[in-house]
Amino acid sequence: MQFFGLQVLIKRIKAIRFMMADKSVPKRKKALIILGIIYIFLPVDLIPPILFPIAWVDDLILWLLILWYLSSELDKYWTGGKTKDFSKKYRGKTFVDDVEYEVNENKDEGEGKGENPDA
Repeated sequence: MQFFGLQVLIKRIKAIRFMMADKSVPKRKKALIILGIIYIFLPVDLIPPILFPIAWVDDLILWLLILWYLSSELDKYWTGGKTKDFSKKYRGKTFVDDVEYEVNENKDEGEGKGENPDA
């Protein structure tokens, strides 16, 4: 699994938006992203902002750790491996109501395959 490639980091950052919109992702992982965003804008840093170029190092390290921790989850969104989860949306719901059907069984297995008897 790649981590330090610039293109991989950019794709993972773009995947954050899709991960946050997915309802099947645990809330603790979403909270980690939100806390990381809040930390960027907080005036309190581990390295004081007086040391301008160096002051962003703690923010950068924090976000690299967040991206590393969530890498397996984020990779699902930019590699196309994540499919939409309908299990919660349709749990306990009936999909088909009042449908009448008839099953015709042929005695000869070779007879009627692929043919429509009504046509």
